[in-house]
Amino acid sequence: MITTTLTFDELAALMKQSAGVTVDARELEKASDAPFATLGVDSLGLLGIVGELENRYSVALPTDAERCKTPVEFLGLVNNALKTGV
Repeated sequence: MITTTLTFDELAALMKQSAGVTVDARELEKASDAPFATLGVDSLGLLGIVGELENRYSVALPTDAERCKTPVEFLGLVNNALKTGV
């Protein structure tokens, strides 16, 4: 079982790396309920983030991860999956 959690800082870095979107982690946290689309992340970008996390943690994330609409929803789902290993 993995004991780490994904933070807004890490998500902001992944957004830049996998989706080419630069966003300040503090601003991302403040706008955590804003749709990814308004932040400039499309479905392919989110899929890239999911793929990177699956490779990094050797855990298959739920298929719902790539359908999350907001950063807070995504972090909740990913962190739950990392905690439970499911």
